[in-house]
Amino acid sequence: MLDANPDGLSVSITEELVPCTAPKSPCTASIDFDGLLDPPLVLQDDPTECGGQLWPGGMVLAKYLLRCKMDELKDKTILALSLHPLHPSQIHLTDRAPILPLLEHNIALNRPRTPTVAHILDWGSPITLSSTAPFPPDILLAADCVYFEPAFPLLLQTMRELMGTGTVCYFCFKKRRRADMGFVKMARKIFEVKVVKDDPDGGVWEREGLQL
Repeated sequence: MLDANPDGLSVSITEELVPCTAPKSPCTASIDFDGLLDPPLVLQDDPTECGGQLWPGGMVLAKYLLRCKMDELKDKTILALSLHPLHPSQIHLTDRAPILPLLEHNIALNRPRTPTVAHILDWGSPITLSSTAPFPPDILLAADCVYFEPAFPLLLQTMRELMGTGTVCYFCFKKRRRADMGFVKMARKIFEVKVVKDDPDGGVWEREGLQL
């Protein structure tokens, strides 16, 4: 409705016009990536945190690694930026401090045979991972990290500091805005970037705007 006041017009919107959305509760899901992972991965999410939810880039990247790269991951140390990865020799998960308890809870849910540790990592800040983390890692995984343009330089700075000359990074994100491709242009100035062409599902995720 419109209400007159001395300063002009004000707009008042009631719940009758726009009903309030009930807050989502955390839930636990079992994910086998279309039968590629046995036993399946058990994940609890946190819908109140952006980093506590399962996003499409992580699903696409995990399925690609399971289907096409498992031999390359054997006996490798993996460091993951905002991702729940697979079964190499060591797994080190990273995220912001508010997500750390969720990472540790999901590690406990799955009881992985591979040593798995969660660390706090803020892009652009000094690297302060524990002494157990590989530095540099053999493999760096990153999914759904491209979503806020001002953070692109911070993410690239952190990637450059984490990676060594022999590190391979697998990176997947969903293009939601034209500016998102600016991240790829910036990355090409620092790293050798190759587009994945050997994923049987490539045609599917390309149509959905995902980059791998």
